[in-house]
Amino acid sequence: MATAQVQNFESAVFEPKMLVEGQPKEFVPEIHPEQQQQQQQQNPQPQQNCHNEVSQMVPEQNIESEQEQEQYDDQEEYDDNLDEIVYEVIEYKHPLEDMWTLWYLENDRTKHWKDMLNEITQIDSVETFWSLYYTIKTPSELKIGCDYSVFKKGIKPMWEDEANIKGGRWLVTVGKSAKLELDRIWLDIILMMVGQTFDYSSEICGAVINIRAKSNKMSVWTANGTNEMAILEIGQKLKMLLHLQSHNLQYQLHSDAMCKINSGVKSVYTL
Repeated sequence: MATAQVQNFESAVFEPKMLVEGQPKEFVPEIHPEQQQQQQQQNPQPQQNCHNEVSQMVPEQNIESEQEQEQYDDQEEYDDNLDEIVYEVIEYKHPLEDMWTLWYLENDRTKHWKDMLNEITQIDSVETFWSLYYTIKTPSELKIGCDYSVFKKGIKPMWEDEANIKGGRWLVTVGKSAKLELDRIWLDIILMMVGQTFDYSSEICGAVINIRAKSNKMSVWTANGTNEMAILEIGQKLKMLLHLQSHNLQYQLHSDAMCKINSGVKSVYTL
């Protein structure tokens, strides 16, 4: 058993040498332990100075440790600076001239019209606007009977509101099949309002988009239905910048819309 264990150990640790065919195996004389001890005393081998080796290795380890520490400190400083930059970017916003409110109306015949109107959120900066725009559905994705409204803060999208009751609206109709055009026009209207594109931006109250079964309607509401110069400037700029040459724009007074029964609302101006 002892012989077998020794053979197994040798085969695991030492790599066996290959013999060249036809070449005699080299004879290795056996050396008695006492003879081996005498040879070692006669020819002592130089001892390796382990202490020197260790002492030589320690400075290298220290250098590596210092380099790693410097890299760690540099990375930590970089991370702190990056966090500060990101924080400043997040904190810095481009404020709008006016604050705006997004309203949403979902048709429900079991509720009164005012109860269907929901105030969603406030828009006070360019960043807030785009964050909201990419979060909510586009008009073409809304169900029939739903509305989006964007109005200056404090003004509700109602004819009866104090800021709207003496005014009117520029109205444009878009066919049901023109979904891309619908989304484009609505986005451009909002950008023109919040970006103060109009010379008479102070006259703007807000805008509404109505998703209906036969056709979709968009309107820009103004505060004073008798301010002809402001009304026409707003209407002409809408037609030109929104590329609505193939569409008719009609300006209607809210007072006429509230009084209508069966007939359509008459237009004060048409472009």
